[in-house]
Amino acid sequence: MRPLYFDYNATTPVHEDVVQAMLPFFTQKFGNPGCGHMYGMQARKAMEIAREKVAGLINADPGQIFFTSCATESNNQVLSGVLQPHEELIVSAVEHPSIIKPAHELSRTGVTVRTVSVDSDGLVDPDQLLEKLSDKTKLVSIMLANNETGTIQPVADITSRTQPVGILVHTDAAQAVGKIPVDVKDLKVDFLSIAGHKMYAPKGIGALYVRDPGTLKPLLYGGGQEKGLRSGTENIAYIAGLGQAAELAGRDTESEVRRQKLLGKKFIQGLSRIDRDFVLHAQNAPRLPGTMSIGFAGCRAGDILSGMIACNLAASAGAACHGDNLSMSPVLEAMSADPYFGLGTIRFSWGRMTAEKDIEELCSRLEFVFHDFLIRPG
Repeated sequence: MRPLYFDYNATTPVHEDVVQAMLPFFTQKFGNPGCGHMYGMQARKAMEIAREKVAGLINADPGQIFFTSCATESNNQVLSGVLQPHEELIVSAVEHPSIIKPAHELSRTGVTVRTVSVDSDGLVDPDQLLEKLSDKTKLVSIMLANNETGTIQPVADITSRTQPVGILVHTDAAQAVGKIPVDVKDLKVDFLSIAGHKMYAPKGIGALYVRDPGTLKPLLYGGGQEKGLRSGTENIAYIAGLGQAAELAGRDTESEVRRQKLLGKKFIQGLSRIDRDFVLHAQNAPRLPGTMSIGFAGCRAGDILSGMIACNLAASAGAACHGDNLSMSPVLEAMSADPYFGLGTIRFSWGRMTAEKDIEELCSRLEFVFHDFLIRPG
């Protein structure tokens, strides 16, 4: 039984073109871009080409792109680099831990953190967020697409309310960039975080879009790389890989969105064959095309995953970050999900390497999981 991977939101396989783009920088083109000789110049040129490609994917200027190790670093850099004691930060109730945890730490230093709730589809109400603003609010951080449900937040509507009063806006776009069209000029955000391993680049590389570098303090100090915003010798091979991944995404994002939506429709049709009630969380919200959070009635997510593992299926219970948790995820709790379905929620996510036959096989194996592996409801 061949393994089937439906956990693309946790990480993506590295695309073969990305691997090929990286390989020369481990051997022949190994120079330090900070050096003035030909090896350094070669590496520096590759880095700037990659910067242009990442910028092109999100309609930014190359000078607004700064390379980091991951989206977690990018998120932490924005929060720590913008906020001072006695200022205020607003986040949503469904943010990733790489926003929630640094926000908590900042609250210990005197930063006030306000949380805006979401509706049953996981959406932030821009008007409700507006009510949270005060004359001390410095930064709003709202993710572009949720890692569990795929809900796409109305970030452009939020910035239209905050910009007139001079409040900075950051969006964690780790799950969005490379999966849906993302345009920073349309979003009008000040900061945007990118994760390489969510878009077919390797783990360990990310980027941060900064509209005005003067608004941000460094998180790392040292040799002054990345215009002083992110010191540390650059990982040229991985940067080249991120650039290639951005180029690939820019070629066919819209067609891939359409294809993955069709796979989602086929998945829901296949689930109807299973003798188990289920709900699609956030079904009324705009969502990522390759993400579905499905709650199965009267089940425990851990039991379902055990059956899936026995059938060579890979997926996650909610977010991969807390896949062993037997309670509902904080995201589903914030959405006031019914525990009868929430406790049995599995996140299925697919991507570029997923074929229609894989969806068909997934549904067939899930029939076995619910009809034979699990005890059927009485």
